[in-house]
Amino acid sequence: MKKLEGWNEVRAQLLESGATEGELDRFNRVVSRRQMMGFVGRTGVLAALAGMGAGTEAVFRGLFGRGLIPVAWAEESSAETPVPGKPGMFVHGMRPVTGEFPPHLLDDDVTPSARHFVRNNGVTPERADALDVQGWKLVIDGEVHRPLALSLGDLKSFPRATHPLMLECGGNGRAFFEPTVRGNQWRRGAVACSQWTGARLSDVLERASLKETAVYTAHHGEDSPLGQAEPFSRGIPVEKALERHTLVAYEMNGAPLSSLNGFPVRLVVPGWIGSCSQKWLSRVTVRDRIHDSQKMTGYSYRVPARPVTPGIRPPEEEMTIATAWHIKSLITHPVARAALPVRRPVEVAGHAWAGEDRVTRVRVTVDFGISWTDADVHPPAGPYAWNRWSAKLTFAGPGYHEIWAQAFDDKGSAQPFRQPWNPKGYLGNVIHRLPVQVST
Repeated sequence: MKKLEGWNEVRAQLLESGATEGELDRFNRVVSRRQMMGFVGRTGVLAALAGMGAGTEAVFRGLFGRGLIPVAWAEESSAETPVPGKPGMFVHGMRPVTGEFPPHLLDDDVTPSARHFVRNNGVTPERADALDVQGWKLVIDGEVHRPLALSLGDLKSFPRATHPLMLECGGNGRAFFEPTVRGNQWRRGAVACSQWTGARLSDVLERASLKETAVYTAHHGEDSPLGQAEPFSRGIPVEKALERHTLVAYEMNGAPLSSLNGFPVRLVVPGWIGSCSQKWLSRVTVRDRIHDSQKMTGYSYRVPARPVTPGIRPPEEEMTIATAWHIKSLITHPVARAALPVRRPVEVAGHAWAGEDRVTRVRVTVDFGISWTDADVHPPAGPYAWNRWSAKLTFAGPGYHEIWAQAFDDKGSAQPFRQPWNPKGYLGNVIHRLPVQVST
């Protein structure tokens, strides 16, 4: 009964603000379909609905007309769990350690090591916890003419390569899939662009001398699996392994890797989902077929080959391996729920990236997509670094607003308002919507 009374109160206020019966019916369907009626009684929701600074037309055409609800309703705040070396990280789990950072802490062009997300699949190796490289070797075997067993000193004898390279968890954005999917409910912060130093994997494989039968790599680390799972292992096509920016990294931002980020050595496979970038690397086996570990088959890190009905899991044979990221953007300034001035320019900024493709445009809006402003997009620091973008926006009236950012790539793709569904919530790239409150 309280929910019904709350809805009637909202309905009355919206009618007073000029909404038509048809617009109210569409709003009612959106709210009911997404089971958001429980939010009607929450503090600030009535004020948000009745006081949308962008105006009634923008709310019903740009927001509810797209089947969307105010993002402030759907995004709850998280509690911070202290993790040594990662201040400010929101932790999804401690066994294994998984955590991300809120977008405003990712504003740097080069992500500090302390703000690099963590996605572990097993128990951190004792070697990493002790930062002890004694006895470590990197084995290269399989479809090669000259198998190798490299010490860290051997690895450092290869030509040294340093690049700003992005890494992003394959499940980043999982929390925004509808219907919801199981797994860590990553929001937007499992992404980073740090400076990585190491040997090119292509140089290492060249010394090992690939056979003509080489098709795929299989990566193995020193972390122990949890429960009955097999040791975590994934791989990449030989063509990607030979790409000059794919690194066997031993430094991050000019220092040895931290325990949580892969000490002493990890792969960095830029542009592709983060699970390809094996941490605590100890072995690379070159195979004559696509790697078929537990995390390469079934639904693990795989997406439907064609669009599927949301909520319906397609047969395994219709799944394909997730590889490069799609076009995506992040708003890093201002902070979510910031108090902003009315009718005065406000600096808005963030990053955009496109996996193997190139960012060509970022546009932003403060009236739920009724009008858009093109942001200034700055060149990336390298082929697999993110693009900095910025814009100055003005809010016409006080009240609840959202800043939206939408990026485009050179293949003609754009971030969607409602993203296609997949059973594990991979490769999420829905537009970033940032709630703010504007006052006089």
